[in-house]
Amino acid sequence: MSNGPAIMWFRRDLRLGDHPALHEAVKLGGEAGVVGVFVLDDALLAPSGKPRAQFLAGCLDALNDSMDGHLVILKGDPTIVIPDLAQGLNAPAVVVSADFGPYGQRRDSGVEAILGLDRIAFERVGSSYAVDPGTVLSEKGAPLKVFTAFRRRWELLGPHIVLPVPEVSWVDFPSMATTSQIVEDAGRSRPARFEGLAHDATPGSFQPGEAAALDRLNEFAGAKALHYRAMRDMMAEPGTSGLSPYLRFGCIHPRTALNAVAGDDEGSVTFRSEIAWREFYADVLFHEPRSARETLQPSLRSLRWDSGPIAVEHFQAWARGETGIPLVDAGMRQLLAEGWMHNRTRMICASFLVKHLHIDWRWGARWFMDRLIDGDLASNSHGWQWTAGTGTDAAPFHRIFSPIAQAERFDVAGSYIRRYVTELASVEPPQLYQPGGGSGLLRPEAYPEAIVELKAEREEALARFAEARGKS
Repeated sequence: MSNGPAIMWFRRDLRLGDHPALHEAVKLGGEAGVVGVFVLDDALLAPSGKPRAQFLAGCLDALNDSMDGHLVILKGDPTIVIPDLAQGLNAPAVVVSADFGPYGQRRDSGVEAILGLDRIAFERVGSSYAVDPGTVLSEKGAPLKVFTAFRRRWELLGPHIVLPVPEVSWVDFPSMATTSQIVEDAGRSRPARFEGLAHDATPGSFQPGEAAALDRLNEFAGAKALHYRAMRDMMAEPGTSGLSPYLRFGCIHPRTALNAVAGDDEGSVTFRSEIAWREFYADVLFHEPRSARETLQPSLRSLRWDSGPIAVEHFQAWARGETGIPLVDAGMRQLLAEGWMHNRTRMICASFLVKHLHIDWRWGARWFMDRLIDGDLASNSHGWQWTAGTGTDAAPFHRIFSPIAQAERFDVAGSYIRRYVTELASVEPPQLYQPGGGSGLLRPEAYPEAIVELKAEREEALARFAEARGKS
């Protein structure tokens, strides 16, 4: 029987509170204690954007502080470095929070197989979700493809019990790498169409780590949750929870958030529904791994996308926030400046790329993953597929967001647009909402003219939709 310390392998669970896997590691380590480790995995860092890598580095620094400096950072292939560490420590077990993503499952199966050769246990305890992907099924035991049906069954599972921070005897062990290497190593596999576009880390306004996550949750649960349904779409207001970056890296568990926002008021119910959307998308990815990069709706797999130099030029104008459509440009510039974008604006910007510029949703999804600090494969890919009308539970393709109408409704005073599109700082609604920031003598010369005509491209999108349906 191995008598060394247990290994707690942190991944998307960078916290000490409400952590079932950490409790199990303490139990298995016994008097020998626990070695807490994080692996810099090039398979994940190479496609990751620098803003998210910088936020990850900050979360790891915060975790290390909460562990009194005992976090061990390794670098390399996890199927090599984790078994080597376990063998060297004579560890009884490696404990993890279960990963349900396509790569994570392959990686963990590989590590488990190698550990098994030395009779070292690989324990999966808990996950990044309140309800594990694959748990919510129909009465016939089939995956649910429609969100409303998924949510009804998901809501019945619980209660969501929050675990305290355990007493941990951390064991000293030298690190092979530092968190500064995370940003250095990130983003080495960018597509050619990203050439010339931003490739920097973005500070943003989110403080990393578990303490910052709990502060955000307490602020939201204490005052904002009650008004969440009414305020969450107002782009100029801080009406959302701001928890998405922390949920992405497990600085807070959704179970903790659900426990804190448990009221029956409309705001709290709506917030819990948004958590359910996150878990629905993870469930879809679990059952349909190809959905991360493949269109799910068979009738739209032949949808005609633009490509070539003009498409790249349009894509890059969109990515820089220089389309001449004020609300779209405001959202894309917020993304560049903060590594984050208001959720409604994400839908509007995605709809514009797919249905006004006729560019493949995968181009946009890849750009969002390059710039978002909360970039999550399941939520991002399926959010794009929802907007594009190609996903398992998608908005109808003919639902095409009008950037003008959306601005009139959700940026009533124009504050959001003026905050990010500084060329329009002196322009007032309704001119502010118009392509080019208006027309005639009042149009600001410093702001670009619209790269497309909205009405004409909407009609073109509908024609391509009819063409694809005809082929199917």
